[in-house]
Amino acid sequence: MQAFFQKIPYAGSMAATSHLRSLRQKAGLSVRELARLVGESHTNVSYWERTGKLPRADLLVPMSKALGVSVEELLGEPPPKRAAVPGGKLGRVFGEVSKLPRRQQQKVIEMAEGFLALQRDGSGG
Repeated sequence: MQAFFQKIPYAGSMAATSHLRSLRQKAGLSVRELARLVGESHTNVSYWERTGKLPRADLLVPMSKALGVSVEELLGEPPPKRAAVPGGKLGRVFGEVSKLPRRQQQKVIEMAEGFLALQRDGSGG
């Protein structure tokens, strides 16, 4: 039953009492350094680490930036999975297309969608 409650997102306390401490240590920060970066007292940071309680909502973004993680990760969610990027020539071409202005990107998308539709219909060469 206890494991069930640890899985509830934002249940009012961090998933594990050492989660904030672990993130802080991974970032290479002391309690005092983290406190200074987010504009809080070191005793508050220490309290959050000891109790597993969440800081005020207005501190989540500055704290996540100071720790180099997303707010979701700070709240105990797993880090987001990165989207697969095509490699080789296709990846290079997509990289170049992503640098084009929006209007030109849209034209490339329309051409690619048209080509794919032809391939699906079986009428493409």
